[in-house]
Amino acid sequence: MAKQPMLKFVDVPRDMPSKRSAESRRADFDEIYAQYADAKAKEQASRCSQCGVPYCQSHCPLHNNIPDWLRLTAEGRLQEAYDISQATNTFPEICGRICPQDRLCEGNCVIEQSGHGTVTIGSVEKYITDTAWENGWVQPIAPRQELAASVGIIGAGPGGLAAADVLRRAGVQVTVYDRYDRAGGLLTYGIPGFKLEKDVVMRRNDQLAQGGVRFELNCDVDADRFAAIRKAHDAVIVATGVYKSRALEVAGSQATGVVRALDFLTASNRKSFGDAVPEFDSGALNAAGKRVVVIGGGDTAMDCVRTSIRQGATSVKCLYRRDRDNMPGSQREVQNAEEEGVVFEWLTAPTGFVGDPVTGVNVQQMRLGAPDTTGRRAPEIIEGSEYVEDADLVIMALGFEPENLPTLWGAPELPVTRWGTIRAAFTTGATELDGVYAVGDIVRGASLVVWAIKDGRDCAEAVLAQLASAAPIAAE
Repeated sequence: MAKQPMLKFVDVPRDMPSKRSAESRRADFDEIYAQYADAKAKEQASRCSQCGVPYCQSHCPLHNNIPDWLRLTAEGRLQEAYDISQATNTFPEICGRICPQDRLCEGNCVIEQSGHGTVTIGSVEKYITDTAWENGWVQPIAPRQELAASVGIIGAGPGGLAAADVLRRAGVQVTVYDRYDRAGGLLTYGIPGFKLEKDVVMRRNDQLAQGGVRFELNCDVDADRFAAIRKAHDAVIVATGVYKSRALEVAGSQATGVVRALDFLTASNRKSFGDAVPEFDSGALNAAGKRVVVIGGGDTAMDCVRTSIRQGATSVKCLYRRDRDNMPGSQREVQNAEEEGVVFEWLTAPTGFVGDPVTGVNVQQMRLGAPDTTGRRAPEIIEGSEYVEDADLVIMALGFEPENLPTLWGAPELPVTRWGTIRAAFTTGATELDGVYAVGDIVRGASLVVWAIKDGRDCAEAVLAQLASAAPIAAE
């Protein structure tokens, strides 16, 4: 009888890929985790208990078949593991790198609950797909039949690209419109290289282009362009994301040296591509030699503090109005930031800025009171606890809001919620505007990449069903 390849969690301890030293990784923007060797990937995958009810799968937004591809990896059947992984996830190598596994699949691993340490699902997922690329198993899309039906997608972020992939595989003619000069959205310009190296994103963009997806980049959509896109296609999917930074309306917020997180991260990522970035070179969006204060507690704030360290800031502090247990960002990212030298000032909130150019942040200390409407304990002011935090550069990472698309696109009939997000049907993404769908953050508000991928795939399937009911004619 063949030896059981799984259920080894009792004998085999959890072992993440080796992480570069903090001193080493502060000096560059390379990814901080090494790749598993083949034997180590098999070993860690073999720890899976093959649950009858796999909570890792049910807590993954994409419902990836995690136990199946873990078993295939443990058995050395990596190409089959990749096929299973790719069947439900358009970008498994990206999710393996940037998903907050500690809050999703790994955080709900059954053996973690029994005290044996979770299976390293994200690291194995990354290993499977990187191996697939190295071995040429990832091929350009090759539809069995070309259809005359066409779909326009506005936004080349993860939601739009996931929809493009599904539609193109079915033979639909797909054009993706995006305001930036490279596709990928926040994958390209928002997430730093130490979490997601840019060649990982670019090779997916290339794969889509080689498979027949057309990209119209540097394309700002206005009223005329939106009308033209609707006229040119059988359906339109809006996947713009949310890019309008939330403002902090306090005294001095317009001072020089108080900048938005997305501007700061975009400048850094453009520099890594070798682009000319005057705002970086002038020092306006460069942390080198500065005392940096980042305001916020989400993953964008973590990206900003860790980028500042790498740019050579003299000090980096993060202000967050709740405590560590109540912050929205990944605990793994907080740990990485602390190792790299970031100081967290918990239970602190800014009340204003000093100087122009900025020289400091007026800070109010807080305590946690009764739960608010979300169930989280609401921060309360501690009277008489104000102080000034010295700063030469303040980065506001307070989240994002949607742009006013009905006004920008001259489409007042485009339905939006009271938060400004597009109102779209659950799972299909259909809006009340005929032939127009919406996916990702522009529907959900700022959320996770994996949810955008889920929305894009689901919406594409709904569009295919609609096109099929209209009986599109096969292309010549």
